This record gives sequence, structure tokens and C-alpha cells, in this order.
Amino acid sequence: MSEKNKGTTTHQQLIALLTEQGAQYRVVEHEAVGKCEAVSEIRGTDLGQGANALVGKVKGHGVNRHVLAILAADQQADLSQLASHFGGSKASLASPAEVDDLTACVFGAIPPFSFHPQLTLVADPLLFERFDEIAFNAGLLEKSVIMNTADYLRIAQPELVTFRR
Repeated sequence: MSEKNKGTTTHQQLIALLTEQGAQYRVVEHEAVGKCEAVSEIRGTDLGQGANALVGKVKGHGVNRHVLAILAADQQADLSQLASHFGGSKASLASPAEVDDLTACVFGAIPPFSFHPQLTLVADPLLFERFDEIAFNAGLLEKSVIMNTADYLRIAQPELVTFRR
């Protein structure tokens, strides 16, 4: 987290960024649920609109980097494709301590935005091809954001990488 944002939560940073950038979005408050299917039902969105965020690490062949990989909630990740994309030999999910350090969020609450300089943002393009809006937990398990897909791409500027099975 940058010095400028020290003391603010990831949720606060996210909402400030979306507001500053003029994004079309809305915040939905809901019960903290652990399943993608349940939260998409509460949000009133399709499962495929859900932007799941995975914090991973790619290693091998001189590569050692952390990646925030965004994938549609109705898809499964193929971490070997991420490893190949970055020139590494393997990729794995980050530990809970690494996730906390890099995102200041608990598993399941990570938004599809990187606020850490050592966390590379990538997204599978399928997430943006099917719906005009995407939905995601907004730094808190009990708050979601539903936002315009084009605004997300404009603001977050993820590197588009196909890594679904």
C-alpha cells in the first residue's frame, strides 16, 4: 500500500478510485457468504459476471513474481498457463500471509485491482466478452461492486492472459 493510502482500507481505496475515474458502478451490501453461486444470487448477477481474484506466485527459470489473476467465477484456473506466460516453470496460490501483505484483504474479498507495486494484474479475457457488467467483492466479504466492464478495463488496465481450463 502506498504512503498516500496508508491508513485507508482496500475498500476505501477502491471506491475512491472508481469515483475519481468516473466509473459506472454500484455497491451492494450483503451477508458474507463463501460460495460464488450464493453471492451471485444475492447480487442478482450471473455466475459468469463474477470476477474471482486469485493471488498466485510464478517461479522458475529465473522468474519470481506475484500475480493477481482475475477469472470469471464460472471458470477454473490453469496455473500452468500463467507460469508459461511469465516464463516460469510453475505457479501456485500464495499463502494467506502473502495474500494479506499484497492485498490487505482476506481470501474471498480481494477486488480485481492491484494496489501493490509487486502484484502484477492479469485477467482472463472471457470475463469481459460475455457481459456489460462485472461483479466482485470489494475488499470486504459483505460488500460487492457491480461495475461497467469497459470502465473496469479502462481503469484497472489488466494484462489480458488466457489461463482458464
